[in-house]
Amino acid sequence: MPNTSTLADILGSAVDDVLESGRGLDEKSVLACLELPDDRIPELLAAAHAVRRRWCGDEVEVEGIVSVKTGGCPEDCHFCSQSGQFASPVRAATLDVPSLVRAARETRATGATEFCIVAAVRGPDQRLLDDVRAAIEAVRADGNDIQIACSLGILTPEQVQQLLDMGVHRYNHNLETARSHFPSVVTTHTWEERWDTLRLVRDSGMEVCCGGILGMGESLAQRAEFAAQLGELGPDEVPLNFLDPRPGTPFADLPVLSSADALRAIGAFRLALPRTILRFAGGREVTLGDLGARDGLLGGVNALIVGNYLTTLGRPADADFALLDELRMPIKALSASL
Repeated sequence: MPNTSTLADILGSAVDDVLESGRGLDEKSVLACLELPDDRIPELLAAAHAVRRRWCGDEVEVEGIVSVKTGGCPEDCHFCSQSGQFASPVRAATLDVPSLVRAARETRATGATEFCIVAAVRGPDQRLLDDVRAAIEAVRADGNDIQIACSLGILTPEQVQQLLDMGVHRYNHNLETARSHFPSVVTTHTWEERWDTLRLVRDSGMEVCCGGILGMGESLAQRAEFAAQLGELGPDEVPLNFLDPRPGTPFADLPVLSSADALRAIGAFRLALPRTILRFAGGREVTLGDLGARDGLLGGVNALIVGNYLTTLGRPADADFALLDELRMPIKALSASL
């Protein structure tokens, strides 16, 4: 662990610079934050919260997600129970358009402004893209004005254009982890392939959503490397997931990340990405619980996925909204996000 005087320098001048300039911490400073002793975590979170308020405001963006194709994925992402290569209990299934329209309607009724359509695939074929187009048209025909995002894997330039033409607002494609750690997480495609898709999306003008999962055996140095790589990409949104080990996957026996490490990461990633939407995503329930959800929202997080995730249960939406009300954090309105 670094000594206290060194940490005082990091949480003084470096954080002051982030507050003043909106430029994120460099990789070395992020690592120092990740190495903070437990008794300095409140100071880190307070600094991150100040940065969040300075550069993102007080509003919290709320999103719901739904899978149009679950399971049967050909890739071997070691954390994912949707891979067809693992003996997990998840079985392949698809969602029809009426069910998706109903899910979008229910999501909008919560006050959410974002609705993400997800498919467990390496990348979309034309049939899947046609299904997504039909779904978006049906959501709009239902009178639903919610922003629609997609997460459909690796894209070609032509597919990016198709999604733009459909009116997709934001595209999610997670790098998942640091470039140096990625071969220990996925072997059926490369980190660079994901990066290339993200550059295509960014260059198209569509908003970029890119984050990852912490607690997959990466070192603290690799966690800092990951934050720096996200900073280089400059995504509009970073979903921060914590590994919830899934039965039947290669990572089934990995330990759950400690709440202290998770909170250090939240604070450090906010300081690395001061202007970015930092979203609580999968695993926060098992890693942080109710108290941690509060600490995260007061430590740099400014967005939530409400309800359930793709293959795991989340917190009830009412509980999240009650917490936001208690903390007097306004929910971002759709009109403000257009």
